Amino acid sequence: MTPTILEWLEGTALATVIQESAYGFSVVVAIHILGLTLSVGMLLWVDLRMLGLSLRHLRVSEVYRALAPWFGAGFVMMFGSGAALFTAYATSAYANLFFRIKMLTLLLAALNAVVFHFLNGRRSATWDTALRPPVAVRLAGLASLLLWVVVIVAGRMMSYTMFSAP
Repeated sequence: MTPTILEWLEGTALATVIQESAYGFSVVVAIHILGLTLSVGMLLWVDLRMLGLSLRHLRVSEVYRALAPWFGAGFVMMFGSGAALFTAYATSAYANLFFRIKMLTLLLAALNAVVFHFLNGRRSATWDTALRPPVAVRLAGLASLLLWVVVIVAGRMMSYTMFSAP
């Protein structure tokens, strides 16, 4: 992104509300954290089931279908509020190493989900009821857990490094 686009984003009405209003930043951050909690918190149960560590009495597909609306709503909240926060602090965020790590890890988490869906999800009838799913399924669940830990840690590190004095 060019500095002009980043500066333009920071000059929008949304950015001004977040930067200058009494509660704008706090409200958007609260929505972001609630969205993160809902999305990753629900996805955690799917990943744990994929690893064969919890909810073993349920099919993996049942756990996924039951929790998908919840983690889907959380992702919408998280991405919407994250985009709003980026708009307000685009130049600082874009220059921040932890922001870049977070974005790369989000892409890897999405790629992990897509690869899982196309390589393993379509054959789920063969392993869906197994107490311990196949290695590829367990690896996808483990990768998801680890990637989301990195996303969360990088996000927290952004908070500590974006606004510190040089």
